[in-house]
Amino acid sequence: MTHPASGRVAVYTEPNAPFQVESYPLRAPGPREALVRVSMSTICRSDIHSYQGHRPNPCPGLLGHEIVGRIVALGQELTCDMRGEILAIGDRITWSEFFIPHGNYFTDVLDLPQKSPGVEKYGHMAVTTAPHHHGGFAEYCYVLPKSWILRLPDSLTDAEAAPINCGVATMVAVTEAANIRLGSTVVVQGMGLLGLYGAALAKSRGARYVIGLDIHAARRAQSHRFGVDLALDPSMDKVQLLESINAHCQPVGPDAVIEVCGVAEAITLGLDMVRIGGTYVIAGLVSPGAQVTIDANRIVRKMVTLRGIHNYHPRHLVEALDFVVANKTRYPFSELVDGRYPLDQVTQAMADASSQRVLRAAIVP
Repeated sequence: MTHPASGRVAVYTEPNAPFQVESYPLRAPGPREALVRVSMSTICRSDIHSYQGHRPNPCPGLLGHEIVGRIVALGQELTCDMRGEILAIGDRITWSEFFIPHGNYFTDVLDLPQKSPGVEKYGHMAVTTAPHHHGGFAEYCYVLPKSWILRLPDSLTDAEAAPINCGVATMVAVTEAANIRLGSTVVVQGMGLLGLYGAALAKSRGARYVIGLDIHAARRAQSHRFGVDLALDPSMDKVQLLESINAHCQPVGPDAVIEVCGVAEAITLGLDMVRIGGTYVIAGLVSPGAQVTIDANRIVRKMVTLRGIHNYHPRHLVEALDFVVANKTRYPFSELVDGRYPLDQVTQAMADASSQRVLRAAIVP
């Protein structure tokens, strides 16, 4: 299958400025690359943080890393996905949000490829950097070497599949780190997309009771459709909040607490909630400057396991796909992508996503 000589991209020129749709040349994929026609790319919270200037991102840049698309050209050495399934022109795929330059100590010894020196992320590079098309807010995207690719089943819609390579895979890593077991009680701080997937994943790991916290009533109401047993407003009186949580997490409080609200001040509340010997996982504070003052003695005396999760291991991508396929009829995942915009409306999509008028905005080039 041939491809055009160029493709359109929505260029991020500077923080909070309108996106500019421009054309950049396309080339044949390299030996271990694929060229994909983007069918959907959803706006992640980190895209919003980059656009607003809260995290470093080159300008002019190309944002978007939650991507689903169909292969239009394959390099001759790229023959199968990470599960060994044969890849062909026309296959619909997703792939890891990051790629690494080569093997190194982090990959070979520490088993942390996501933290490799020189790791790059889709949707986090300058659009002037070849091959230009390396983000989701575009008609085409190159899948570059040392990415992890998954062929998608026809049973999944684009809306169900797009968040898999970021939001879902990240929450697979988070819930694994939270040490959730059969009978665990879990509190999730923040009922955005990450929190909703986290609640559903907690239930799939055997949690007997999941409590969701969010200041927005609509999100609290929606959370019950994704495995949350009790939804509470964290801005209520703290004593009453802790009493209510402990009453439903007998006999000694929540076994695990997960932060995905992106509010640094929530950490003090999380440490108050988690039981003695429990686990607290922080994953929502993805932008620099998340300063908070805590009494570290609380961590010591409560013997809390404190974990930070950033990105995910490639195996979590496989698990994320399997989780969504297995639970697509149990939870309304497709409803989480509740806004669709063409490429020339990326500026409006970003505004709607950042103001929370939509939960997950999708760019459909």
